[in-house]
Amino acid sequence: MRDWWKRLFYGGGIAALFASASFTVYCAWNVYAYPRLEKEQVRENANEAYHFVLVPEELDNDYWRLVEKGAKAAAKELGVDLEYIGPRQANIDEHLRILKKAAAAKVDGIITQGLTKADFVPVIDEIADKGIPVVTVDTDAPTSRRAAYVGTDNYYAGFIAGRALVEDTRGAVNVAIITGSLTAAHQQLRVQGFQDAVKREKRIRIVAVEESHITRVQAAEKAYMILKKHPDVNAFYGTSALDAIGIAKVVEQFHRENKTYIIGFDTLPETIRYLQKGTIAATVVQEPYEMGYRAVNMMAEIVAGRDVPKVTNTETKVIRKQDLPLRPARNYEVNTP
Repeated sequence: MRDWWKRLFYGGGIAALFASASFTVYCAWNVYAYPRLEKEQVRENANEAYHFVLVPEELDNDYWRLVEKGAKAAAKELGVDLEYIGPRQANIDEHLRILKKAAAAKVDGIITQGLTKADFVPVIDEIADKGIPVVTVDTDAPTSRRAAYVGTDNYYAGFIAGRALVEDTRGAVNVAIITGSLTAAHQQLRVQGFQDAVKREKRIRIVAVEESHITRVQAAEKAYMILKKHPDVNAFYGTSALDAIGIAKVVEQFHRENKTYIIGFDTLPETIRYLQKGTIAATVVQEPYEMGYRAVNMMAEIVAGRDVPKVTNTETKVIRKQDLPLRPARNYEVNTP
């Protein structure tokens, strides 16, 4: 009889111990695992879990601030987190370092300007291999594994700049081109488009192509040098936002504003002032706000598993003094709500 009670006691004890352990495991699962599953479910069903990064060419450039402005407006509407991180001054190596850092942080998506440096495509491909989608803005990188491009057709932008010069001028025209970069893809395309637009016009001759490194100071220095070396230059084409501003300053110093045709890019406040004065004759208008806005919306679609167009070109047009003011202002003015 004692042996029977002993077996019953030990057997019951083991069963109770097992039941207690099972209950502990069950509680632990509910305390720790369920909230984690709940978070995963929230991530799948709500945009607020997503973390996107926008990497501009230059952090405090007015043009890129408009891209940021549009991107943040879309992020606010969607409830996603958006970081704006980039080089303080245009620097390809620093740009690549920031891209790698964002990927290492396991962000959900990266929006960046496409770069021409040979290292750029492998970096984008490595990021894609990690399951992080990349959307390029302003400048494309079509040979990379980027998910999509949103921005200007830069060849077309250069072409319409060239056609504007043809339409607006008469007689012999000696043109000097000042470009932000001789190596950046979008700048090269703007130069090529312009050259193709004017090449059949026998009265138009391109006499110089110089680089400003995307600064108004160097744009002014190159314009000064060109006018000293080629006093017969009576037209300038600037391919980045600051080029026409630097050119206009020098043209006024030479008192040649009534004899020199200037066409540039974008609608920075100084550009608009020179346009209103008549020193700058025309400027190519892009839609940086729309680029940022559409890029964030597109990234949200991509991370949700939906298909998006590989290329989305934003509107590009040439404006002159009579086209001012531009509307809606939010697309063209950094400080406008």
